[in-house]
Amino acid sequence: MRTSSAIALLSAVIAPHVAAQTSTSSSATTGSTTAAESPVTGKLGNATVVENNPPGIVYQATLPDTAFAKSAYPDGGNVKGQLTAVASPDGMGVIFRVQFSKLPKTGGPFLYHIHVDPVPSDGNCTATLAHLDPFIRGETPACNSSLPQTCQVGDLSGKYGKIDKDPFEVTYVDQFASTLEGIGAFFGNRSVVVHFANTTRITCASFAQVANGDGGLPASSGCSAESATSSSCSSTGTGVLAPTASSNLTTPALSTGGARPTTTGTASPSPSQAVVSAGTSVRLGSAAGVIAFAAAIMFML
Repeated sequence: MRTSSAIALLSAVIAPHVAAQTSTSSSATTGSTTAAESPVTGKLGNATVVENNPPGIVYQATLPDTAFAKSAYPDGGNVKGQLTAVASPDGMGVIFRVQFSKLPKTGGPFLYHIHVDPVPSDGNCTATLAHLDPFIRGETPACNSSLPQTCQVGDLSGKYGKIDKDPFEVTYVDQFASTLEGIGAFFGNRSVVVHFANTTRITCASFAQVANGDGGLPASSGCSAESATSSSCSSTGTGVLAPTASSNLTTPALSTGGARPTTTGTASPSPSQAVVSAGTSVRLGSAAGVIAFAAAIMFML
C-alpha cells in the first residue's frame, strides 16, 4: 500500500474520533450528564485514561475452530471472529475492531469481555478467571454505558453494546486500555471470552502481538515485509479489515464535570491481574507516532 493511501486511511479513522471527542468536551464544559446522581463505581474509584500507549503495536485474539461450550455446536464448529487492537496515534487509549459471525441460533444477545488470564493449552475458558476489574467494581449492577469509566474495565459489551446480530462488527476507542507492557491496563497477555446472555462461556481466545511498534511483524510470525498486508500473513490466521470513514467508530462520552481523568497508576500486572477500559479527548501525537499507527493500520488490512 502506498504511503498516501495509509495517510488517507488514518485520516478516515481519526476524523470521527476527533468529532466525538469535541462533542464530549463541550458536554463536560456545560456540566450536562445523563447519569444517575450516585453512579456505582469501583472501590478504588473510576477507571482512568491511559495516555502513554506506544502506537503501532497490534494485538489480536482469534477464536478457535471448536467451541468450549460443545452443546452450542452439537455438530461441531464455533463462533468465528477476532478482536484486533492498536493504540491511538496520540497514545491515548486503544482502537478495537470487533468481528464475530456464525453465532449460536439461540441464547443471545451475546456478551464479550476481557478476562484476567490467558486461555490455557487445553482451551478451558473457565481458567481465564473473571473480568478485568482492577478498580474492584464488580459485575452488579450492570454497567452504565453512558458512564464507561464507572464500569469494569474488561466489560466491553457492557460499555459498547452486546452482540445482537450475525455477523457482528463494530469499531470503537477504549481510552483506558494499554499496549504498554508493565502497567495494570496492559491487556496483551490476557484473553477475550464470548458468553451467552446468561453468562455461560461459549468460546475464548488469548491476545497475541501480531505487529510491532514500527508496523512490522514479530520475528516469530513467519511473515515477510512483502506479505505484511496479506490476510493470510497474520500469525492468528485471519485478515482484519481496517476502519474506514463509514465504520462504526465510537468513543464514549465521559461525564467528569469538566475534570480530565488522569493516567492509571495500577501496578504492573501479574498472570492474574490486568486491565482494559474507555475515555475522552484526542491530541495528535508526534509524527513518529502517526507513522507507526499508519503502518499498523496497513498491517490490519
